[in-house]
Amino acid sequence: MTRQYNKNPAAVDALSPEQYHVTQKNGTERPFTGEYWDNHEPGIYVDVVSGEPLFASVDKFESGSGWPSFTQPIREPDGTRNVFEKRDFSHLMMRTEVRSTHGDSHLGHVFKDGPRDRGGLRYCINSAALRFVHLDDLEAEGYGQYRGLFTEPAREEQA
Repeated sequence: MTRQYNKNPAAVDALSPEQYHVTQKNGTERPFTGEYWDNHEPGIYVDVVSGEPLFASVDKFESGSGWPSFTQPIREPDGTRNVFEKRDFSHLMMRTEVRSTHGDSHLGHVFKDGPRDRGGLRYCINSAALRFVHLDDLEAEGYGQYRGLFTEPAREEQA
């Protein structure tokens, strides 16, 4: 059974003020303050509003920026991703914003200064936009199909 993701009004109402500011008002949390910037546990990160899977810990790296940084989003079996990019001209500069596809949550930005040997991208994401699901809890929370991301053959297919 395929799970459906959407912008959940009840989840939006339950957001903390910072989560609301980040996800609904295109805000940014202060560096080194978010819950996940220094998380090293295995698992996936999902949209705090819709629950859609966004990033896997196997693609997380230490960028020194103070925000969780990933080399790529999770790719679904059909090749789609639950993030989309759009141009952002705020702050008098051109950047590429990253949003969740179904929840339309502002997540952060993507830059071209990531690890070259892993594609060269750095998805710089606000912790306030994410909920972490530990590898041990994937099945119980309905994300069991993503357990394969943590095996070597599946990692080669993602690349």
